[in-house]
Amino acid sequence: MGRVIVLGSINVDLETKLDSYPNPGEKVVGESLQRYAGGKGANQAVAARARGVDVEMVGAVGDDDAGRASLNRLFAKGIKLRVERIPRVPTGHALVFSDGRTNAIVVLPGANAKVETGALRPIRGFGEGDLLLTQLETPVEAVVDAVRYAQRYGARVVINLAPFAELPADVIKAADPLVIPAPDLAAFEALGVKPKSLVVLRGREGLDWDGEHIPGPVVPDHEVVDTVGATDALIGTLAAELVKGADRHAAAYAGLSAAADSVRHHGAQPDPRL
Repeated sequence: MGRVIVLGSINVDLETKLDSYPNPGEKVVGESLQRYAGGKGANQAVAARARGVDVEMVGAVGDDDAGRASLNRLFAKGIKLRVERIPRVPTGHALVFSDGRTNAIVVLPGANAKVETGALRPIRGFGEGDLLLTQLETPVEAVVDAVRYAQRYGARVVINLAPFAELPADVIKAADPLVIPAPDLAAFEALGVKPKSLVVLRGREGLDWDGEHIPGPVVPDHEVVDTVGATDALIGTLAAELVKGADRHAAAYAGLSAAADSVRHHGAQPDPRL
């Protein structure tokens, strides 16, 4: 069985609860402040590792307490780390505001913006049977290089096109699947390039894979605690199941079930407090 190689962001999420979001110039009082493990890359790596596959995390953190806490947590979960510590640059952070129904997130890239091209080169034996999972919270140039490198060595590529950005046509065509939230679908289709397969995320309604709708478990409103990271739980789980040989229906349903479990706890990862 191959590995899931995750090239992506490692963040610390600072989350506060609000009764309502402030208007411009308005001050509101938050209920609490929690420090959680986060970052789309790290979230997806943790979700993949929870399915019992070997996971390697490629990225960057600052040489600070936030970076050390993040790496210690990933290591404790059995994730192999290929993470550079960048001096005099802070670890990435996300400021998460929640009113109990929706989230507003401000991402501060920090060291994530320092991930360089060639980041996959130190991985030994990378190739057929492995899966590269990546997103766009690290520099586009690093993502493009990683996808082309994975293609050269026969690894499967899964791209979470979030946050949305244009990628070269050959990179999009390599994705199997490319995963995108429904609100970005029109912008993606305007690019006029098709991946090997396309997954469109539709929230609690499930997902579409190449136009076929696949529903998942529906979580009652009163059981929803926090939606931050639910998509990452879905994608990381889906990638792990693909590496294990699952077909798209089984992989999708496992991912949707993981997302449903995720919204029942605080933070983007299980037991996420740092």
